[in-house]
Amino acid sequence: MSIACQGFFIEIIMQSFRTELENPVVEKDIIELENKIRLFKEGKVDDDSFRSLRLARGVYGQRQQGVQMVRIKLPLGSITPLQLKRIAEVSDTYSNGNLHLTTRQDIQIHYVSLDDTPQLWTELEEDEITLREACGNTVRNITASPYAGIDKDEPFDVTLYGWSLFEFFLRNPVGGEMGRKFKISLSASDKDLSRGYMHDLGVIPKIKDGQKGFKLLLGGGLGAQPHQAIVLKEFLLEVDLIAYAEAVVRVFDKFGERNKRNKARFKFLIQSEGADAIISKIEDEFSIVRNDFELIDKPVILNEISDQPVEGVQDFVAFEKWRKTNVIRQKQKGFVAVIVKIRNGNISSDQSRILADIMNDYSSDSARITIEQNILIRFVPERYLGNLYNRLVELGFADFGANAITDITACPGTDTCNLGITGTYVAASEIEKLMYAKYESIVLSGDINIKMSGCMNSCGQHSVSDIGFHGSTIKKDGSTYPALQVLLGGANYGNGESRFGDKVIKVPSKRVLSVIEIILDDYLNNRLDNEKFNAYYLRREKIYFYDLLKNVADVLGWRESQNEKHSELSREALEEDELLDWGAKQKFKPEIGIGECAGVKIDLVRTLLYEAYEKVEEGQYFIEQGKFRDAVYTAYSSLIQSAKSFLVKNGQKTNSKHQISEAFEAYYPQIQSKFLAPSFRELLNEKETNVDRKFAREYVQQAERFHLAIDELIKNNKDEK
Repeated sequence: MSIACQGFFIEIIMQSFRTELENPVVEKDIIELENKIRLFKEGKVDDDSFRSLRLARGVYGQRQQGVQMVRIKLPLGSITPLQLKRIAEVSDTYSNGNLHLTTRQDIQIHYVSLDDTPQLWTELEEDEITLREACGNTVRNITASPYAGIDKDEPFDVTLYGWSLFEFFLRNPVGGEMGRKFKISLSASDKDLSRGYMHDLGVIPKIKDGQKGFKLLLGGGLGAQPHQAIVLKEFLLEVDLIAYAEAVVRVFDKFGERNKRNKARFKFLIQSEGADAIISKIEDEFSIVRNDFELIDKPVILNEISDQPVEGVQDFVAFEKWRKTNVIRQKQKGFVAVIVKIRNGNISSDQSRILADIMNDYSSDSARITIEQNILIRFVPERYLGNLYNRLVELGFADFGANAITDITACPGTDTCNLGITGTYVAASEIEKLMYAKYESIVLSGDINIKMSGCMNSCGQHSVSDIGFHGSTIKKDGSTYPALQVLLGGANYGNGESRFGDKVIKVPSKRVLSVIEIILDDYLNNRLDNEKFNAYYLRREKIYFYDLLKNVADVLGWRESQNEKHSELSREALEEDELLDWGAKQKFKPEIGIGECAGVKIDLVRTLLYEAYEKVEEGQYFIEQGKFRDAVYTAYSSLIQSAKSFLVKNGQKTNSKHQISEAFEAYYPQIQSKFLAPSFRELLNEKETNVDRKFAREYVQQAERFHLAIDELIKNNKDEK
């Protein structure tokens, strides 16, 4: 097609869109997407160029061929009843009628044809909803505490600053095409409920000497290598926030990695350049741009609630449970906020319309999507709480336990994601059922949260939960089992301080309910008075929980023990069930595609540790085969490999196994208390003769315990530095 013909074609499209849109900037965006789709299909735009453009416009490749995931950008998670209805309508027209609420306070719809995305975007913009920079190497959605403006503990409302940041970076070239994505969050108070510590830029409001300002955190991140953000500024005057944020993004745009995608987040830039050097660069940029900003006060249109009779509730006991866990008293007298618990973040378009009507009838403000994948309805007059509850009961959304152990955060996993290894939704639902049936006291206490991801990339934020799981695999006896890596001890301490969860053990996916029961029963039976779960975990330490769960992780041994307890279950039937992922009807087969938002690259030390654990798994396989000496030797190699990872980390020579065993002897006292052997040499003692199943199993378990101890030692040494 000639340039003249292309121009004529675009003009025709622009005329059709102009009948619906009044914003020429948005119109241009949509026309550009429409044009590039056509050129891509004609082979005139290469795949990489097209991918970059569509991602920056919220269109993301899905696991299933020929369809897309569309991410709808909702700054601060704010959504009005009209917007929720609009998204529901779009989902019905172009998708499958499901809305998925994300931990980034966005909404995703799936199974969208690429050809439909320009028209879909056009219809969303009629209610001021954008897709721009919802994906890709951009400044992503600006997230904020859903309680901003109503939090009794907040020094001031950060909403104005969140909207200003959103408006400033939207379509701003400095943040529109970087080496990787950049994430900003604003918390309402020192509780840091938006978890600034895991963001590229975290913002916590402060008041100092009567002046408003912010504590800034820099370079946090999750993924396969979680990283705690450093303190960038203890106090920044509020008028400088936008300019300082721009300076940070400019430094990332200028100095961030662009070729090695797996090293292209801000946390790696800090590691490579050093914190002091990076902060100096940011200050230099800030001195240039500090006057080029403006706070943008988005007008708030408050809904007027009509007078209506105050209703009672039929089941007062259920209502009180719901009130205890799902209702927050606002700082504004006479108003409460209600958390509508959305299982796995999934809500149908029909349910969304009814919920929008409930929002309209009982709230005078926009709602907020929360980081836990729920919807927070704000400014509800307390006198109408029973009325709202009754409507939620009719809708089926009156479950108690919001933000508690039953409120499980879960990414889509293998349902739609290219990077998913295992499914999450069915497993999360089964855990939830168990919690309601057996552990209601924990649900009502609000102590303990569970988060689950389909892979190690942490879209479900498993690293920051009390109990976390991420998808993995276990290879045994020629079969591949869907598995879950168990993480424990993640915590948010507030004011930008946190703790990432420890990887404790990996278990077949179908045993996750047993894992939960063992952990919770142990906690309930052995905790101190008023001891929270996280404190209990830290007191007991990681290896205690490894020992607690190792029988569940033992593929052969656990299966045999279950068969002994339940005579009606055959070993073969148990094995066949475990080869199926939760909700699957076909035998598990890991199929991981190419991700467009995340990637993983393990450094040498982590690679050595990973290989050491593979040898543990190989040792377990040899035991199943009756090859006990092979199992012991493989475990011995694992011990050496684990020690080597620590020595490499400390710059020691590792030219031979003997050299490794000699060199590590000096470091063994640091972990000796965790083992009976008085020296590393004794720990390595393989036993020359009469190697039986019992010795082989104990030796392999010792290698696995040593692997965990080394992992912890490396982490502790890093923290000390």
